[in-house]
Amino acid sequence: MSNENNKDIHEFDFNLICDFFSNMERQGPGSFEATIRALNFIDNLSNESKIADLGCGTGGQTITLAQHTPGQITGLDLFPGFIHKLNQNIEHLNLQNRIKTIVGSMDDLPFHNDELDLIWSEGAIANIGFEKGLNYWKNFLKKDGYIAVTYESWFTDERPAEIEKWWVDAVPEIDTIGNNISIMQKAGYVPVAAFVLSESCWIDNYFIPQKTQQEKFLKKHAGNKTVEDFIKLMRHEAELYSKYKQYYGYAFYIGKKI
Repeated sequence: MSNENNKDIHEFDFNLICDFFSNMERQGPGSFEATIRALNFIDNLSNESKIADLGCGTGGQTITLAQHTPGQITGLDLFPGFIHKLNQNIEHLNLQNRIKTIVGSMDDLPFHNDELDLIWSEGAIANIGFEKGLNYWKNFLKKDGYIAVTYESWFTDERPAEIEKWWVDAVPEIDTIGNNISIMQKAGYVPVAAFVLSESCWIDNYFIPQKTQQEKFLKKHAGNKTVEDFIKLMRHEAELYSKYKQYYGYAFYIGKKI
């Protein structure tokens, strides 16, 4: 792999990333079906329940949570552009009484200890680390509260060097599903469920929608080398998934605070 292809998405400017992904329903692999499947493992939510969706992006799953659970939901994301887009969708769907939004960081949460009944996070916990996130976020969960996150995971104990390097560079703590379940258990949760997201979550809901956006983005920023490098990275990620998808993917992890 060339040095350009080794570049990590976090090396690019936040505003550039936000500009690219803000017009997409999802900022990472996922699906309505996967969100609903994970929700089926969550018990005891009521109209008084408090739910936080951390790293919510433009809120594809946040809207699903609001439409399929009781309680009040707070969507939190670091990018103001994502929150702006989510607020537009909330208003369009008349969900203002169910969802509020906050621009903020997942490692500096504005909640009280033992305040939340459910913490949700799809495709975002890697930004602060799986183990760190589980341990820090647990402080804000009530006893018997739930956490549900998706996280990049190895499906095999061994994999080709090319894809090993790509993901270790991007997510240094990436591990197997079994080891991640053990990390969740050591962090003080009863592991409730873990399942692998389908290939459709990647291909149909993440890579294919990017193609049109990539062309628009290149035209919008014609001649911008940084943008060209960014799009090259996005396309290379799709190529790697097609080549090595049997070795890795996202898994949903659901745990209950002890």
